[in-house]
Amino acid sequence: MKTAIVTDSTAYLPAHIMKELDIRMIPLSVTLNGEAFDEEIDILSPDFYDKVRGDGPLPKSSQPPIGKFVELFESLKGTYDAVISIHLSSGISGTYAGAGLAGDMVEGLDVYPFDSEISCYMQGFYVLRAAELAKEGMAPDLIIAELDEMKQTMRAYFMVDDLTHLQRGGRLSAAQALIGGLLQVKPLLHFQDKVIVPFEKIRTRKKAMKRIVDLLTEDAAKMPLEAAIIHGNRPEDAQVWLAALSEQLPDVKFTVSHFGPVIGTHLGEASMGLGWVKRKV
Repeated sequence: MKTAIVTDSTAYLPAHIMKELDIRMIPLSVTLNGEAFDEEIDILSPDFYDKVRGDGPLPKSSQPPIGKFVELFESLKGTYDAVISIHLSSGISGTYAGAGLAGDMVEGLDVYPFDSEISCYMQGFYVLRAAELAKEGMAPDLIIAELDEMKQTMRAYFMVDDLTHLQRGGRLSAAQALIGGLLQVKPLLHFQDKVIVPFEKIRTRKKAMKRIVDLLTEDAAKMPLEAAIIHGNRPEDAQVWLAALSEQLPDVKFTVSHFGPVIGTHLGEASMGLGWVKRKV
């Protein structure tokens, strides 16, 4: 059985990797001053952050139209027997649900939607694993089972410079009573039950980043890991962190990624994150 792998733009995978592994991508979009842009296609992260800097209205993010999924799935039919479509958490976007609805509309192709329950390069970890297994000829139901197993060791923590983006965008769930106090600190956030919630309140950026490293170090002592440093338009900061982490944890395989326009709309510039999962050996 030949299986295609589809994801959305919020995995923020480099184009050359998607081409190499034959991964298809459906973009989400952001609307700025009434004009819609497909992220990673019409607008890239540096330009996006330049456009939204300041006190103007927040951009709006939108999930892909179902028709885009239908069009892509139809184009894959005949060449592929099945599609695994891996998307950002259903708790913050309807993209996963849209892929499922589109799959039901396409005859002659088995579509397996997968809810990553997370986003950004951690979502990408699932996509990369699925693509590798598909190339090996593994059946789609077995690939899904492997992705479900990955969820057991998937971790991600991030810190935002300004919580007002999450507050105004309605993405900081289960924390409305805490917002007032959190605005005065640098809280660690994470995904829990598919939504973004506070993990711990920490007073400074430096201490917040150290706490994330402590959490990574605990897991690295138990299992081999691959990890992603994720930044909101702070590539230099990410490289400094990469150098320090690579020296401190030489057995962890690190990569650097970014918060693109859609996720950056809600987290804001200067956000930093670190996610990891058990590495396949």
